[in-house]
Amino acid sequence: MAIKNMVQAINEALTQEMERDERILVFGEDVGTNGGVFRVTDGMSDKLGIDRVFDTPLAESGIMGMAMGLALGGYRPVPEIQFSGFTMEAIDGLLGQLARHRYRMGGTEGVPVTVRSTFGGGVGTPELHSDNLEGLFSQSPGIRIVIPSGPYDAKGLLTASIRNNDPVYFLEHLKLYRSIKEEVPEESYEIPLDKAHVVQEGTDITIVTYGAMVHESKKAIESLEKDGISIELIDLRTVAPFDIDTILASVKKTGRVVVVQEAQRLTGVGNQIMAEIAEGAMYELEASIGRVAAPDSHFPFGQAESVWLPNAKTIEEQVRNTMAE
Repeated sequence: MAIKNMVQAINEALTQEMERDERILVFGEDVGTNGGVFRVTDGMSDKLGIDRVFDTPLAESGIMGMAMGLALGGYRPVPEIQFSGFTMEAIDGLLGQLARHRYRMGGTEGVPVTVRSTFGGGVGTPELHSDNLEGLFSQSPGIRIVIPSGPYDAKGLLTASIRNNDPVYFLEHLKLYRSIKEEVPEESYEIPLDKAHVVQEGTDITIVTYGAMVHESKKAIESLEKDGISIELIDLRTVAPFDIDTILASVKKTGRVVVVQEAQRLTGVGNQIMAEIAEGAMYELEASIGRVAAPDSHFPFGQAESVWLPNAKTIEEQVRNTMAE
């Protein structure tokens, strides 16, 4: 298998799916001629045609409306919103239309739209370019929120998302685009949606997380294991709906848990995960549920990211505090 970064893995997934199914269309701001602001769709319009990989006006509400219309017309659109903060311009199309359609139709008809967008800190972007909005969108029924933590997962999860008959909001962390490289199969493959990945098994405490925080957690675990602490690490992969069965099984085994998210304490998906753990494993817990999250402020300017974002050190500190209870 070849070693690829996330940009290459996503490009490969999109290309292979478009070669497999002519109904798939990719469109958004600069995705055609320029290959996207991060070159994720580089070369695709030349290979697949400008009628299937094409640029749109700078209008996110129009992009989402066109995706809805194309899906109802029999296509399988994969629109790109350059940065998830810009999704707020298209909130009615995403949550008021796409997410509600199957319910409106009595469960008989979905809209197979996979919306790709970027999010996440650590690369010094301007305001509105790094916001973690997954918690906000996860509170709407009818739409999946998928977040890969590496190239292998990105290709398999995106392929599964595109083949799914309901809307998916596929979030790609900016810091992971080129910083993580892995072996990725050349052939097409799917990773099941709605199923968490137990990255490593342990017996003393569980860490539940997703996205870039998977890698910060791994760094923390390297230090904690030197002191003999056995940690089970769970990568959610799909954050809405999240895989509560895998989480509860792990927590009931270890008796302790820390929920880690990059988003602020009042947003993200951590609060809902903690509530589900409290309801489903209260009597198996040997300590209060630990939490690592960013402060409750707007995402800071690039100069302040290093003191605002959760990291391996803050995760290690919370694990040690939870173990000490």
